[in-house]
Amino acid sequence: ADLAATRPTAVNLFWALERMRGIVETGDDAAALKAALEAEARAIVSDDLDRCHRMGHHGAELIPAGARILTHCNAGALATAGYGTALGVIRAAAEQGKVARVYADETRPLLQGARLTAWELCRAGIPCTVICDNMSASLMARGEIDCVVLGADRIAANGDFANKIGTYGVAVLARHHGIPFYVAAPISTVDYALASGAGIPIEQRDPSEVAELGHFARCPVVPAEASIYNPAFDVTPAELVTAIITEEGVARAPFEESLGQWQQ
Repeated sequence: ADLAATRPTAVNLFWALERMRGIVETGDDAAALKAALEAEARAIVSDDLDRCHRMGHHGAELIPAGARILTHCNAGALATAGYGTALGVIRAAAEQGKVARVYADETRPLLQGARLTAWELCRAGIPCTVICDNMSASLMARGEIDCVVLGADRIAANGDFANKIGTYGVAVLARHHGIPFYVAAPISTVDYALASGAGIPIEQRDPSEVAELGHFARCPVVPAEASIYNPAFDVTPAELVTAIITEEGVARAPFEESLGQWQQ
């Protein structure tokens, strides 16, 4: 319950916790229970790696040669069991020699893109440029972005999805500039019980993340009297999504049908 309460938006966290809960409810003695939980955790890791590699294979087919890709937040090895969803697609495309450069926006206010995604890309030897979140429009207008590839924390049955705050703006910009907008996520991220994104709970984060420069430096930059709005995610409507890349294949609109075929 404590783990579930930490991330109300990310539905595949609950999927994994339910798998572990099923082990706990078997009623084994302490030693056997510990061994069973460890075995299940290792199985989840192996399963996740397999799903991400399959996702990468499907997604790489959508990436054109010499692609300049924009990604938002972190959906790589650090966010998964070691390969990544959106970055798994990018890695697979890079292995095929298709990726010219990846633009990783910083993802304010915690800078996951700058601190995590850029680090992963550099370690993988994939050309990477970090930009501020408000610079993507300028790059798109100059014709320097060929596609957007990013992850998701929860996808509704109709294809609406929640991802790191700022994703909705990137989707609107991509549509305006005629740029393909791809979402990469496993089937465990699809919440078939939600008809649309209107039902996705949005995590509200600590105001200090915005009020203090860099958050970690504890240097106030906002007047104490000012209120702060700090949602961790926003919801992007399915109409702005070119395709959703899963481990089972690539889903396109109408998503109720294409995603529905893989409902477990």
